[in-house]
Amino acid sequence: MEEIGKNIIIMGLVIVVIGVLLTFGDKLPFSLGKLPGDIVYKKENFSFYFPITTSIILSVVLSFLFYLFGKFFR
Repeated sequence: MEEIGKNIIIMGLVIVVIGVLLTFGDKLPFSLGKLPGDIVYKKENFSFYFPITTSIILSVVLSFLFYLFGKFFR
């Protein structure tokens, strides 16, 4: 039962950090949605946005975090 409590606390802290980043993300010196390599196509009444660089960076970071959680919190 103690292990479940630790995992819930860690998940709560991760959610708080994500919430803070989403709230104050536009004030940070970097912006995940506007990186070089993100594809933006705008026409008169049509716009297409595909954040490929942002997706790759988030994938690498989340894979590393899940690896750490799996290794240390079994």
